[in-house]
Amino acid sequence: MRINEIFKSIQGEGLFIGLPTVFVRTAGCDLRCKWCDTPYALLDSQGIDWKLEDIENEVSKSGARNVCLTGGDPLRQMDESVELVRRLADMGFSVVIETSGAYDISGLPRGVNIAVSMDVKAPGSGMASRNLPGNVDFLRSGDQLKFILTGMEDYEFAKEFLAKHRIPCEVIMTPAGGKEMGWLAEKILADGLNVRVLPQLHKYIWGDERGR
Repeated sequence: MRINEIFKSIQGEGLFIGLPTVFVRTAGCDLRCKWCDTPYALLDSQGIDWKLEDIENEVSKSGARNVCLTGGDPLRQMDESVELVRRLADMGFSVVIETSGAYDISGLPRGVNIAVSMDVKAPGSGMASRNLPGNVDFLRSGDQLKFILTGMEDYEFAKEFLAKHRIPCEVIMTPAGGKEMGWLAEKILADGLNVRVLPQLHKYIWGDERGR
């Protein structure tokens, strides 16, 4: 499996924010979001090949019980990602699979300790055309749907998307950059949306330092 890095940190995003987590970052992504904060993981050449057994061992050594499979986009390596998630879940880890929403999620393994964290790309990313709206049909109550928003156009896009689709899980909105949340919080309150406004906690703690 092509891996960019494996490291232990604090989960900075989503419903598991604040929890000690082992991040398994795959190499390679077909999208080029304008606000991407992991450009060092976009290419296959920015990773090295790992055996699944070696990934399991590295995760086990961390002492954490939570794993985030991220990227890049892990679903570019679907078969390996599915097998790794199943193995880690069977070992007792709680696993979050992060994906851009540009790949079919219907074949992902599911279970009480497996959650999917799926983006919907707004226009400010430059990648909104890559969304697969049908993916929402395969989300479950323990999953999370995320919007990264650069401004009002992105917010209106997200609001319209939510009005058109029945979302069975928690919805998270985060400003691009992860910190300037005031405008977004005010809009959500004014519009009465039942969504979570969350920062990128790791950026408050460590800034843009890699491996954090």
